Amino acid sequence: MSWALAIHGGAGGMTRERILPDADAGARAALGRALDAGAAVLAGGGAALDAVEAAVRVLEDDPHFNAGRGAALSFEGVAELDAAIMEGAERKAGAVAGVTATRHPVSLARAVMERSPHVLLGGSGADAFARAHDIEQTTQDWLILPERAAQLEEMRNRKDGAFDIEMKFGTVGAVACDAAGHVAAATSTGGVTGKRWGRIGDSPLIGAGTYADDRACAVSATGSGEFFIRSACAHEIAARMRLGGEAARPAADGVMAEIKGLGGSGGVIVATPAGELLWSFTTRGMYRARLAADGAREIAIYDDE
Repeated sequence: MSWALAIHGGAGGMTRERILPDADAGARAALGRALDAGAAVLAGGGAALDAVEAAVRVLEDDPHFNAGRGAALSFEGVAELDAAIMEGAERKAGAVAGVTATRHPVSLARAVMERSPHVLLGGSGADAFARAHDIEQTTQDWLILPERAAQLEEMRNRKDGAFDIEMKFGTVGAVACDAAGHVAAATSTGGVTGKRWGRIGDSPLIGAGTYADDRACAVSATGSGEFFIRSACAHEIAARMRLGGEAARPAADGVMAEIKGLGGSGGVIVATPAGELLWSFTTRGMYRARLAADGAREIAIYDDE
């Protein structure tokens, strides 16, 4: 069987000078666990959709990243979580935004895809849907880490009202191709520290931060979300491949260059139905990992790896 899986934990100002050794080791270990979870599905003949969900669930539980437990907090000090999932065969998709009590938003997004006629649910409605469909719930006390609360307070006290401009922790995501040649993508995030007025980024928006199409590729994005929305990043990469005949690498690099030109930054991971895996990012680093059926395994953080 031929299969392939790639994951990310955010792109930004990750350098050896800024990331402490314990944080470096912890993030790499978490990426390895997520890789193993998704690979176990694929190696057993499972679907790409199941693999990306399994991988992202691991990252949502790990506080090294901005998703699930350890998510960035809104201006009001609330963990408001966004996620999306999509499969490439029929382009079915589900997404949630601003949920506050679900342990694994990626699984809630999948429930929206499979158990409702909708694609995107938000806020109190998404929370109510989770309860109605027995999706595992948790508390804000479990989701919120003291470190994230301190970061919010730092942002509030800064004259420019900004925190973590260099984005040293971030959104998580996964893309995969299974033995049947189907692709899937999933993305999960807490958004940006201090977000207000129900702000929603690119992660739960199909075609912006998450997209999958067996005719081209699967994409999960991370970075300055407003720019990824404006460029329809994930769909644009797939469209360049499907309609423009570009290979995955120039398509991904080209869209990331456009986003940089607009003033944004970040990165993407891409999987094709042929099992090609790649990442493209414009930042100093990106938490990333990939594994294929041939055993080729890679875990990296910095741009020189």
